[in-house]
Amino acid sequence: MTPPPTAITTAFIPVRDPRSSAQWYADAFGLAIVEATDFSSVLAGSHGQVTLMGPESGIRVEPGLPWATCGFRVDDLGSVHERLARLGAHPGDELGDPDRCLFFTATDPDGNTILVTDR
Repeated sequence: MTPPPTAITTAFIPVRDPRSSAQWYADAFGLAIVEATDFSSVLAGSHGQVTLMGPESGIRVEPGLPWATCGFRVDDLGSVHERLARLGAHPGDELGDPDRCLFFTATDPDGNTILVTDR
């Protein structure tokens, strides 16, 4: 019997306040908040989840990562770019190849770089 393919279950992002960060990510990407505590928060999308890890979790990584730990694929890159601008995420220019992948980066309220792609 062949084992099932490997599935990526979650990505982790360090934050200062998991509860308020959960609401920001829910507003920014339309994700559902599965759980929000002072330790961590879990948000779910259509194909996986992201866990926001706060200082009380014991994670040894400070918020403000200059590189994206995960990517957020969205259906309408332009509208998400505008929404992130309104939320103060300072989205960069849309880059890439329209035949392969378009993307941009932005920053969450903790200064973590986030990657947004169209596929």
